[in-house]
Amino acid sequence: MSELVDVWIALGANLGARRASLAGALKAIDATRGLAVRRSSPWFETEPVGGPEGQPPYLNGVAELACSLSPRALLRRLQEIEVACGRDRASEERNGPRTLDLDVLFFGTDQIEQPDLVIPHPRLEERTFVLQPLAALIPERRLPRCGRTVRERLAELS
Repeated sequence: MSELVDVWIALGANLGARRASLAGALKAIDATRGLAVRRSSPWFETEPVGGPEGQPPYLNGVAELACSLSPRALLRRLQEIEVACGRDRASEERNGPRTLDLDVLFFGTDQIEQPDLVIPHPRLEERTFVLQPLAALIPERRLPRCGRTVRERLAELS
C-alpha cells in the first residue's frame, strides 16, 4: 500500500505511568515507517467499563494518523507497541487493567470484517470513553452504524 489513508485510533491506559505510556505510544507510532501522527485529542480520565472491580481509572484519547500500511500491518504494529509497553494479552482478563490499549477505529472509509480485525471498530458507537475524545477532534463525523454524528451520539449516551 503506498497511498496515504486517514486512520483514527483509540489509546487507553489504566496501569503504570499512564500519560508516559500514551505519549510513548504516539512517539513509537510516529517513528514507524508508513505512519505519521497528524493530531491527537486531549486525554480524558474515565472509569473502567466491565472487567474486574477495583480497577484504577483509564486515561483515554484518540489520534489521527496518516498511514501507508495495510490494515493488517497497522494492527500488527499497534500490537507490537502494546507489548513493548508491557501488555500481555495471553494473561490478561477480558476488560481488565492495561498498561496500553490501542484500537483501530477507522481506516479511511474501509469496512473490514475478519475474525480478529473489524473496522470501523464494532463497539465504537457504544463507548463514551472513545466518543468523548473523538468529539474533541471530529464532532461532525458521521458514524457508520447509527448514522449520527460523533457529537450527536455522545449526547445520546451522556
